[in-house]
Amino acid sequence: MEAVKESRWLLKEVKESGDILLKYVWRIFTIFAILISLKAWKDTNHVKVNKVAFKTNKFRANQSLRILQLSDMHNKRAWNIHQRLIHKINSLSPDIIVLTGDLIDRRTRNFKQIFAFLDQLIAMNRPIYFVTGNHEWGNRKRRKFMKKLRKRDVTILGNENIEIEVAGIQLTLVGVHDSSTHHENVDEAFRHINETRYTILLSHSPYVIKTYPNLPADLVLSGHTHGGQVRLPFIGAIISPGGGVFPELDKGTFEWNSGKYIYVDSGLGTSMIPVRFLNQSQISLIEITGVWNTTS
Repeated sequence: MEAVKESRWLLKEVKESGDILLKYVWRIFTIFAILISLKAWKDTNHVKVNKVAFKTNKFRANQSLRILQLSDMHNKRAWNIHQRLIHKINSLSPDIIVLTGDLIDRRTRNFKQIFAFLDQLIAMNRPIYFVTGNHEWGNRKRRKFMKKLRKRDVTILGNENIEIEVAGIQLTLVGVHDSSTHHENVDEAFRHINETRYTILLSHSPYVIKTYPNLPADLVLSGHTHGGQVRLPFIGAIISPGGGVFPELDKGTFEWNSGKYIYVDSGLGTSMIPVRFLNQSQISLIEITGVWNTTS
């Protein structure tokens, strides 16, 4: 009898210990889930400024150019997002603003809010340049969107280039229509460019450099990948549009040819799932400064 009582007592102790352990595991899991949710909410809805620097001997040593890049907005309408963006952009005092595609989502039907934001951006009196993304091409009301965009003070670079002077700097801006949907015409876009001038290519998809590895551009500014949208520690992007699993060109700066760079902005919005994780929504401030040309 004593042995039976002792075994029952032991079973009771094991059960109570197991219940306590299960409670602690559940509490830890709940706290962990809450922390992940809070981080995902912040990454999805709070915008940071990513600052990137490049140097060139095509500018004089005392010259610099500040470019504000906004990409993959996908008609984002998070809490007070437009006012927060306008405040951030205004405080950065960029020389020019570039919009590298997917301002709208392919499912966007009402353009009122995105054009209200663009009108505030235009009111800053900075030159604004735009190239199309795959979601502009995939939207059923694309023609209406582009027609309204053309009526505003935004320069659309559709397989063409333009020579501009900003802050005493002469440079060439080239823009191609979205290459992921095969609307690009690279030959037309780079026609008659002056390669002695610093040349920036605006291309929604970064994979344009894979298709055309000998582009005569000093810098390519792109988006499209969302930085994978959801990233894992030590691994980075799991998958991205056009890049497949564990993409090479997920986000950030890459030297794609000798002395030629591409910057992939992970952008503002989301697609497929409305969540970002370990990959905060962002706009980018790109500063290009001149260095002494030691060869001259």
